[in-house]
Amino acid sequence: MVISSYASCQIADGPGSWRPADTVSASQVERFGADRCFFVREIDDDVFARIYGKSYKRECTVPLSDLRYIRALHYDAAGRILVGEMVCNKAVSDDVVAILRALFEARYPIERMVLIDEYDADDERSMAANNSSSFNFRYISGTNRLSNHSDGMAVDINPLYNPYVRVRGGVTTVDPEAGRPYSDRSRSFVYKIERDDVCYREFVKRGFVWGGDWTSLKDYQHFEKRR
Repeated sequence: MVISSYASCQIADGPGSWRPADTVSASQVERFGADRCFFVREIDDDVFARIYGKSYKRECTVPLSDLRYIRALHYDAAGRILVGEMVCNKAVSDDVVAILRALFEARYPIERMVLIDEYDADDERSMAANNSSSFNFRYISGTNRLSNHSDGMAVDINPLYNPYVRVRGGVTTVDPEAGRPYSDRSRSFVYKIERDDVCYREFVKRGFVWGGDWTSLKDYQHFEKRR
């Protein structure tokens, strides 16, 4: 595992000064080197202050030492380079940062990638904003079972355009509800994850399972790795 010191990146107008969701130029990335823009580090006091009481609930049973903070770059559909961030489990952090690097190199579009805590850890709000995220200590909707996001072993990518879809008793549930137009996977649209596209391939080759392959329901945004 490569854990970078955030302080070591504190260069004026460099990766250490860039904030999540900032737009940066290709020349800035070239100047400082893409390698310095993708890193994993332990959860420090600043990040913990942002997540405590939100994604890291007061009753959270996951040791903080099991989590890692990731900083990465990503393109959006307009071709802009954005600064992204994510908290995930340390067991998958190297995989996730490698996947995000591969997606960046492929110019695969991800619209937004900030901590779900920017939405008060409200999954519906984060998904409706098309925010890609991982760790959030929460229960599966309508159940008393913890989500695989609760220990940061799952990643959601472009969730608005790749919603959760379940048909039961003739009723179709779509989550987020704003993603209902994108539940029709025969359509072509931006940010759509498809089987065998580069996003699918990068996750699956590292042992993740795609929710779009499930049979009882579909969770097109969702990639998870089981211990």
